[in-house]
Amino acid sequence: MYRVILTLPILLAACIKDESISGYTAPDTVYVLQEINGAAFAASATLQFQAKGQATGNGPCNGFRATQTLPYPWIAIRDLVATKRACPDLPAETQYFTALQEMALADVLGPVMILSNDAGDEMVFRAQN
Repeated sequence: MYRVILTLPILLAACIKDESISGYTAPDTVYVLQEINGAAFAASATLQFQAKGQATGNGPCNGFRATQTLPYPWIAIRDLVATKRACPDLPAETQYFTALQEMALADVLGPVMILSNDAGDEMVFRAQN
C-alpha cells in the first residue's frame, strides 16, 4: 500500500504534458529565421526545440543552446551559450541572439513561428523543408 502511495506522484509527473513551446513543435523541426522587425534576415540562423526546457540552433557563425521553460504561448530564451567562432556575419549573429533573448510570446501557425514582445519587436521563422 505504501509503495503505491509513494510512486503515485512519480507516475503523475510522467503524465504531465510539456506546456512549453517544445510541447507544441515537433522535436525534429528546424525553424529558419526569415525576418526581424519586418526586415529580411540575410544571414542564416535556425532555432529548434528538441527537448522540454531547451532551445538550440545556429547563428550565422556559431551553434547555441539555451533554456526555455515558460508555458506556451510565452517564451523566454535564457542562459544562451554559444560556441566562439568568428566569421564575417558576427554582427548579424549578435543581432539574432539579442533579438531572440528579448522575445516574450510565441505563435506557431503551421510551418510559421512568430516570436514577439510588448515593445512591438517581431521575429518570423519558417520550418525548414
